[in-house]
Amino acid sequence: MRTLYPELEPHDSGMLEVGDDQQLYWEVSGNPDGKPVVFLHGGPGGATTPAHRRLFDPELYRIVLFDQRMCGRSLPHASAPDADLAVNTTWHLVEDIERLREHLGVDRWQVFGGSWGSTLALAYAETHPDRVTELVLRGIFTLRAQELDWFYEGGAAALFPDLWEGFVEPVPPAERSHLMRAYQRLLSDPDPAVHQPAAVAWSRWESSTITLLPRPELVESFTEPAYAVAFARIENHFFMNGGWFEEGQLIRDAPKLAGIPTVIVQGRYDVCTPPMTAWDLHRALPEADLHMIPDAGHAFDEPGILDALIEATDRFAGKEAPEQDDAAEQDDATDADGPDAEEPDGSAG
Repeated sequence: MRTLYPELEPHDSGMLEVGDDQQLYWEVSGNPDGKPVVFLHGGPGGATTPAHRRLFDPELYRIVLFDQRMCGRSLPHASAPDADLAVNTTWHLVEDIERLREHLGVDRWQVFGGSWGSTLALAYAETHPDRVTELVLRGIFTLRAQELDWFYEGGAAALFPDLWEGFVEPVPPAERSHLMRAYQRLLSDPDPAVHQPAAVAWSRWESSTITLLPRPELVESFTEPAYAVAFARIENHFFMNGGWFEEGQLIRDAPKLAGIPTVIVQGRYDVCTPPMTAWDLHRALPEADLHMIPDAGHAFDEPGILDALIEATDRFAGKEAPEQDDAAEQDDATDADGPDAEEPDGSAG
Protein backbone atom coordinates (compact mmCIF):
# COMPACT_ATOMS: atom_id res chain seq x y z
CA MET A 1 0.00 0.00 0.00
CA ARG A 2 1.54 3.31 -1.05
CA THR A 3 1.48 6.42 1.09
CA LEU A 4 2.09 10.10 0.39
CA TYR A 5 5.68 11.11 -0.20
CA PRO A 6 7.38 13.07 2.64
CA GLU A 7 6.53 16.71 3.22
CA LEU A 8 8.40 19.19 1.06
CA GLU A 9 8.44 22.92 0.45
CA PRO A 10 8.35 24.79 -2.87
CA HIS A 11 11.66 26.02 -4.24
CA ASP A 12 9.92 28.62 -6.42
CA SER A 13 6.58 30.42 -6.32
CA GLY A 14 4.90 33.59 -7.50
CA MET A 15 1.81 35.36 -8.76
CA LEU A 16 1.10 35.18 -12.49
CA GLU A 17 -0.87 37.94 -14.21
CA VAL A 18 -3.31 36.28 -16.62
CA GLY A 19 -5.45 39.23 -17.67
CA ASP A 20 -8.88 40.39 -16.47
CA ASP A 21 -7.11 41.79 -13.37
CA GLN A 22 -6.51 38.20 -12.24
CA GLN A 23 -3.38 36.94 -10.49
CA LEU A 24 -2.77 33.21 -10.02
CA TYR A 25 -0.71 31.82 -7.17
CA TRP A 26 1.70 29.14 -8.43
CA GLU A 27 4.50 27.10 -6.91
CA VAL A 28 7.09 24.54 -8.01
CA SER A 29 8.59 21.83 -5.81
CA GLY A 30 10.57 18.65 -6.29
CA ASN A 31 13.38 18.22 -8.80
CA PRO A 32 13.90 21.36 -10.95
CA ASP A 33 15.12 19.07 -13.75
CA GLY A 34 12.51 16.39 -13.19
CA LYS A 35 9.49 15.30 -15.20
CA PRO A 36 6.99 18.21 -15.31
CA VAL A 37 3.53 17.64 -13.85
CA VAL A 38 0.74 20.12 -13.21
CA PHE A 39 -1.79 19.40 -10.47
CA LEU A 40 -5.36 20.68 -10.99
CA HIS A 41 -7.34 21.05 -7.78
CA GLY A 42 -11.03 20.42 -7.33
CA GLY A 43 -14.13 22.51 -6.78
CA PRO A 44 -14.21 24.58 -8.93
CA GLY A 45 -13.33 27.00 -6.18
CA GLY A 46 -11.14 24.79 -4.00
CA ALA A 47 -7.41 25.29 -3.53
CA THR A 48 -4.12 23.44 -3.49
CA THR A 49 -2.67 22.12 -0.22
CA PRO A 50 0.79 20.91 0.81
CA ALA A 51 -0.50 17.32 0.65
CA HIS A 52 -0.99 17.63 -3.12
CA ARG A 53 2.78 18.00 -3.64
CA ARG A 54 3.21 14.63 -1.97
CA LEU A 55 1.45 12.65 -4.70
CA PHE A 56 4.65 12.75 -6.75
CA ASP A 57 8.17 11.44 -6.11
CA PRO A 58 10.09 14.70 -5.51
CA GLU A 59 13.31 13.20 -6.85
CA LEU A 60 11.68 12.42 -10.19
CA TYR A 61 9.09 15.16 -10.71
CA ARG A 62 9.06 18.92 -11.21
CA ILE A 63 5.78 19.48 -9.36
CA VAL A 64 3.65 22.47 -10.38
CA LEU A 65 0.65 23.51 -8.28
CA PHE A 66 -1.51 26.59 -8.75
CA ASP A 67 -4.72 28.00 -7.35
CA GLN A 68 -7.34 28.63 -10.02
CA ARG A 69 -8.96 32.01 -10.53
CA MET A 70 -10.54 33.65 -7.48
CA CYS A 71 -9.78 30.91 -4.95
CA GLY A 72 -7.00 29.74 -2.68
CA ARG A 73 -4.19 32.30 -2.73
CA SER A 74 -5.11 33.72 -6.13
CA LEU A 75 -6.47 37.27 -6.38
CA PRO A 76 -9.04 38.70 -6.32
CA HIS A 77 -10.89 36.22 -4.13
CA ALA A 78 -14.46 35.20 -4.88
CA SER A 79 -15.47 35.92 -1.30
CA ALA A 80 -14.97 39.65 -1.98
CA PRO A 81 -18.24 41.59 -2.42
CA ASP A 82 -17.19 42.97 -5.81
CA ALA A 83 -15.72 39.75 -7.28
CA ASP A 84 -16.57 39.54 -11.01
CA LEU A 85 -17.32 35.88 -11.74
CA ALA A 86 -17.98 36.67 -15.40
CA VAL A 87 -14.23 36.43 -16.06
CA ASN A 88 -14.03 32.97 -14.49
CA THR A 89 -15.05 30.19 -16.89
CA THR A 90 -13.64 26.82 -17.90
CA TRP A 91 -12.07 28.33 -20.99
CA HIS A 92 -10.41 31.11 -19.00
CA LEU A 93 -8.87 28.39 -16.84
CA VAL A 94 -7.73 26.32 -19.81
CA GLU A 95 -5.84 29.30 -21.17
CA ASP A 96 -4.50 30.11 -17.70
CA ILE A 97 -2.87 26.68 -17.67
CA GLU A 98 -1.27 27.42 -21.02
CA ARG A 99 0.01 30.79 -19.76
CA LEU A 100 1.51 29.08 -16.72
CA ARG A 101 3.15 26.39 -18.87
CA GLU A 102 4.74 29.04 -21.06
CA HIS A 103 5.77 31.12 -18.03
CA LEU A 104 7.59 28.15 -16.52
CA GLY A 105 9.22 27.15 -19.81
CA VAL A 106 7.57 23.72 -19.92
CA ASP A 107 7.16 22.12 -23.35
CA ARG A 108 4.89 19.21 -22.35
CA TRP A 109 3.72 17.98 -18.99
CA GLN A 110 1.72 15.34 -17.20
CA VAL A 111 -1.73 16.60 -16.17
CA PHE A 112 -3.17 15.31 -12.89
CA GLY A 113 -6.69 16.25 -11.78
CA GLY A 114 -9.36 14.94 -9.48
CA SER A 115 -13.07 15.76 -9.23
CA TRP A 116 -13.44 19.20 -10.89
CA GLY A 117 -9.73 18.85 -11.59
CA SER A 118 -10.55 15.89 -13.83
CA THR A 119 -13.03 18.10 -15.70
CA LEU A 120 -10.43 20.79 -16.24
CA ALA A 121 -7.78 18.22 -17.15
CA LEU A 122 -10.03 16.77 -19.85
CA ALA A 123 -10.95 20.22 -21.18
CA TYR A 124 -7.29 21.25 -21.30
CA ALA A 125 -6.06 18.00 -22.84
CA GLU A 126 -8.80 17.96 -25.49
CA THR A 127 -7.86 21.56 -26.38
CA HIS A 128 -4.07 21.14 -26.21
CA PRO A 129 -3.35 17.39 -26.64
CA ASP A 130 0.13 18.11 -27.97
CA ARG A 131 1.09 19.60 -24.58
CA VAL A 132 0.11 16.53 -22.51
CA THR A 133 2.41 13.58 -21.86
CA GLU A 134 0.01 11.62 -19.62
CA LEU A 135 -3.27 12.06 -17.78
CA VAL A 136 -4.04 10.91 -14.24
CA LEU A 137 -7.74 11.45 -13.47
CA ARG A 138 -9.65 10.73 -10.26
CA GLY A 139 -13.36 10.97 -9.39
CA ILE A 140 -14.51 11.76 -12.92
CA PHE A 141 -16.85 14.73 -13.30
CA THR A 142 -17.96 16.30 -16.58
CA LEU A 143 -20.85 18.62 -15.55
CA ARG A 144 -23.47 16.75 -17.55
CA ALA A 145 -27.02 17.54 -16.45
CA GLN A 146 -27.51 14.09 -14.95
CA GLU A 147 -24.38 14.48 -12.80
CA LEU A 148 -25.43 17.88 -11.46
CA ASP A 149 -29.02 16.79 -10.88
CA TRP A 150 -27.87 13.74 -8.93
CA PHE A 151 -25.83 15.65 -6.38
CA TYR A 152 -27.46 19.08 -6.21
CA GLU A 153 -31.12 18.51 -7.04
CA GLY A 154 -32.00 15.53 -4.85
CA GLY A 155 -30.68 12.21 -6.13
CA ALA A 156 -27.97 11.82 -3.50
CA ALA A 157 -30.54 12.68 -0.80
CA ALA A 158 -31.61 9.04 -0.99
CA LEU A 159 -28.29 8.12 0.67
CA PHE A 160 -27.91 11.13 2.98
CA PRO A 161 -31.42 12.32 3.91
CA ASP A 162 -30.21 13.80 7.20
CA LEU A 163 -27.46 15.83 5.55
CA TRP A 164 -29.78 16.84 2.72
CA GLU A 165 -32.06 18.60 5.19
CA GLY A 166 -29.15 20.89 6.04
CA PHE A 167 -28.51 21.59 2.36
CA VAL A 168 -32.08 22.66 1.60
CA GLU A 169 -32.61 24.55 4.86
CA PRO A 170 -31.49 28.00 3.58
CA VAL A 171 -33.78 27.72 0.54
CA PRO A 172 -37.39 28.87 0.89
CA PRO A 173 -39.78 25.95 0.26
CA ALA A 174 -41.26 27.68 -2.81
CA GLU A 175 -37.79 27.67 -4.49
CA ARG A 176 -36.80 24.06 -3.81
CA SER A 177 -37.87 22.75 -7.22
CA HIS A 178 -34.59 24.11 -8.65
CA LEU A 179 -32.02 24.26 -5.87
CA MET A 180 -29.02 25.38 -7.91
CA ARG A 181 -31.02 28.37 -9.17
CA ALA A 182 -32.19 29.19 -5.66
CA TYR A 183 -28.63 29.03 -4.39
CA GLN A 184 -27.52 31.31 -7.22
CA ARG A 185 -29.83 34.00 -5.84
CA LEU A 186 -28.72 33.45 -2.25
CA LEU A 187 -25.00 33.34 -2.97
CA SER A 188 -25.09 36.51 -5.10
CA ASP A 189 -26.93 38.50 -2.44
CA PRO A 190 -24.54 41.21 -1.16
CA ASP A 191 -25.80 40.80 2.42
CA PRO A 192 -23.46 38.45 4.39
CA ALA A 193 -26.44 37.45 6.51
CA VAL A 194 -27.90 35.89 3.35
CA HIS A 195 -24.95 34.61 1.32
CA GLN A 196 -22.76 33.33 4.15
CA PRO A 197 -25.23 30.80 5.68
CA ALA A 198 -26.06 29.60 2.17
CA ALA A 199 -22.38 29.15 1.33
CA VAL A 200 -21.72 27.24 4.53
CA ALA A 201 -24.70 24.95 3.90
CA TRP A 202 -23.54 24.30 0.32
CA SER A 203 -19.98 23.54 1.43
CA ARG A 204 -21.07 21.41 4.38
CA TRP A 205 -23.21 19.24 2.09
CA GLU A 206 -20.29 18.57 -0.24
CA SER A 207 -17.61 18.06 2.41
CA SER A 208 -19.86 15.75 4.44
CA THR A 209 -20.47 13.39 1.52
CA ILE A 210 -17.11 13.13 -0.29
CA THR A 211 -15.57 10.59 2.09
CA LEU A 212 -16.62 7.02 2.69
CA LEU A 213 -16.62 7.61 6.45
CA PRO A 214 -17.27 10.93 8.24
CA ARG A 215 -14.29 13.31 8.64
CA PRO A 216 -15.35 16.24 10.84
CA GLU A 217 -12.02 18.05 10.38
CA LEU A 218 -12.60 18.16 6.63
CA VAL A 219 -16.09 19.59 7.08
CA GLU A 220 -14.67 22.21 9.44
CA SER A 221 -12.11 23.36 6.87
CA PHE A 222 -14.72 23.55 4.08
CA THR A 223 -17.13 25.59 6.20
CA GLU A 224 -14.66 28.32 7.20
CA PRO A 225 -16.68 31.34 6.01
CA ALA A 226 -14.32 32.94 3.46
CA TYR A 227 -13.43 29.57 1.95
CA ALA A 228 -17.08 28.50 1.87
CA VAL A 229 -18.27 31.68 0.14
CA ALA A 230 -15.66 31.46 -2.62
CA PHE A 231 -16.15 27.73 -3.02
CA ALA A 232 -19.94 27.84 -3.20
CA ARG A 233 -20.11 30.93 -5.42
CA ILE A 234 -17.64 29.56 -7.97
CA GLU A 235 -19.17 26.08 -8.03
CA ASN A 236 -22.68 27.41 -8.45
CA HIS A 237 -21.52 29.82 -11.17
CA PHE A 238 -19.92 27.00 -13.15
CA PHE A 239 -22.78 24.57 -12.61
CA MET A 240 -25.50 27.01 -13.58
CA ASN A 241 -23.63 27.50 -16.86
CA GLY A 242 -22.96 23.80 -17.45
CA GLY A 243 -19.23 24.52 -17.42
CA TRP A 244 -19.69 26.33 -20.76
CA PHE A 245 -19.68 22.89 -22.41
CA GLU A 246 -22.08 21.42 -24.90
CA GLU A 247 -23.96 18.63 -23.13
CA GLY A 248 -21.71 15.58 -22.99
CA GLN A 249 -18.84 17.40 -24.72
CA LEU A 250 -15.96 16.02 -22.68
CA ILE A 251 -17.05 12.39 -23.13
CA ARG A 252 -17.85 12.98 -26.81
CA ASP A 253 -14.41 14.44 -27.48
CA ALA A 254 -12.45 11.90 -25.44
CA PRO A 255 -11.19 10.16 -28.63
CA LYS A 256 -9.02 13.26 -29.15
CA LEU A 257 -6.93 11.88 -26.28
CA ALA A 258 -6.11 8.62 -28.05
CA GLY A 259 -2.39 8.01 -27.73
CA ILE A 260 -2.05 9.90 -24.42
CA PRO A 261 -1.40 7.34 -21.65
CA THR A 262 -4.29 7.78 -19.23
CA VAL A 263 -5.17 6.37 -15.81
CA ILE A 264 -8.68 6.75 -14.38
CA VAL A 265 -9.15 6.15 -10.64
CA GLN A 266 -12.70 5.97 -9.32
CA GLY A 267 -14.20 5.09 -5.94
CA ARG A 268 -17.04 2.59 -6.20
CA TYR A 269 -19.00 4.42 -3.49
CA ASP A 270 -18.28 7.95 -4.69
CA VAL A 271 -21.53 9.83 -4.07
CA CYS A 272 -20.30 13.22 -5.28
CA THR A 273 -19.12 12.01 -8.72
CA PRO A 274 -20.72 8.57 -9.17
CA PRO A 275 -18.92 5.85 -11.17
CA MET A 276 -21.25 6.19 -14.15
CA THR A 277 -19.15 9.04 -15.51
CA ALA A 278 -15.81 7.24 -15.13
CA TRP A 279 -17.40 4.27 -16.90
CA ASP A 280 -18.69 6.44 -19.74
CA LEU A 281 -15.26 8.04 -20.12
CA HIS A 282 -13.61 4.63 -20.25
CA ARG A 283 -16.09 3.53 -22.92
CA ALA A 284 -15.09 6.55 -24.97
CA LEU A 285 -11.37 6.03 -24.24
CA PRO A 286 -11.01 2.25 -23.91
CA GLU A 287 -7.21 2.26 -23.93
CA ALA A 288 -7.19 4.14 -20.60
CA ASP A 289 -6.47 2.13 -17.46
CA LEU A 290 -9.55 2.21 -15.23
CA HIS A 291 -9.14 1.41 -11.53
CA MET A 292 -12.51 1.05 -9.79
CA ILE A 293 -11.65 1.03 -6.09
CA PRO A 294 -14.18 -1.27 -4.39
CA ASP A 295 -14.10 0.24 -0.89
CA ALA A 296 -13.64 3.97 -1.45
CA GLY A 297 -15.62 7.18 -1.84
CA HIS A 298 -14.48 10.39 -3.51
CA ALA A 299 -11.52 11.83 -1.58
CA PHE A 300 -8.04 11.48 -3.08
CA ASP A 301 -6.44 10.34 0.18
CA GLU A 302 -8.69 7.35 0.83
CA PRO A 303 -6.38 4.31 0.98
CA GLY A 304 -7.28 2.46 -2.22
CA ILE A 305 -7.54 5.65 -4.26
CA LEU A 306 -4.24 7.02 -2.96
CA ASP A 307 -2.50 3.75 -3.74
CA ALA A 308 -3.73 3.77 -7.35
CA LEU A 309 -2.83 7.43 -7.86
CA ILE A 310 0.73 7.09 -6.60
CA GLU A 311 1.18 3.86 -8.53
CA ALA A 312 0.24 5.83 -11.66
CA THR A 313 2.56 8.77 -10.97
CA ASP A 314 5.41 6.40 -10.12
CA ARG A 315 4.88 4.38 -13.27
CA PHE A 316 4.71 7.42 -15.52
CA ALA A 317 8.01 8.60 -14.04
CA GLY A 318 9.60 5.27 -14.93
CA LYS A 319 9.83 4.09 -11.33
CA GLU A 320 9.61 0.36 -10.76
CA ALA A 321 6.71 -0.86 -8.67
CA PRO A 322 7.61 -2.24 -5.23
CA GLU A 323 7.51 -5.98 -4.78
CA GLN A 324 4.13 -7.30 -3.67
CA ASP A 325 3.22 -10.12 -1.41
CA ASP A 326 1.14 -13.02 -2.69
CA ALA A 327 -2.14 -11.53 -1.45
CA ALA A 328 -1.49 -8.22 -3.21
CA GLU A 329 -0.53 -10.02 -6.40
CA GLN A 330 -3.79 -11.96 -6.22
CA ASP A 331 -5.75 -8.70 -5.82
CA ASP A 332 -4.01 -7.20 -8.84
CA ALA A 333 -4.77 -10.29 -10.89
CA THR A 334 -8.48 -9.47 -10.66
CA ASP A 335 -8.01 -6.08 -12.36
CA ALA A 336 -9.77 -5.81 -15.72
CA ASP A 337 -8.06 -4.39 -18.77
CA GLY A 338 -11.06 -3.02 -20.65
CA PRO A 339 -14.57 -1.73 -20.18
CA ASP A 340 -16.12 -5.11 -20.97
CA ALA A 341 -14.07 -7.06 -18.41
CA GLU A 342 -15.39 -7.44 -14.88
CA GLU A 343 -14.36 -8.67 -11.49
CA PRO A 344 -16.61 -11.26 -9.80
CA ASP A 345 -18.42 -8.43 -7.97
CA GLY A 346 -18.90 -6.51 -11.22
CA SER A 347 -16.32 -3.77 -10.61
CA ALA A 348 -13.92 -2.87 -13.39
CA GLY A 349 -10.23 -2.78 -12.60
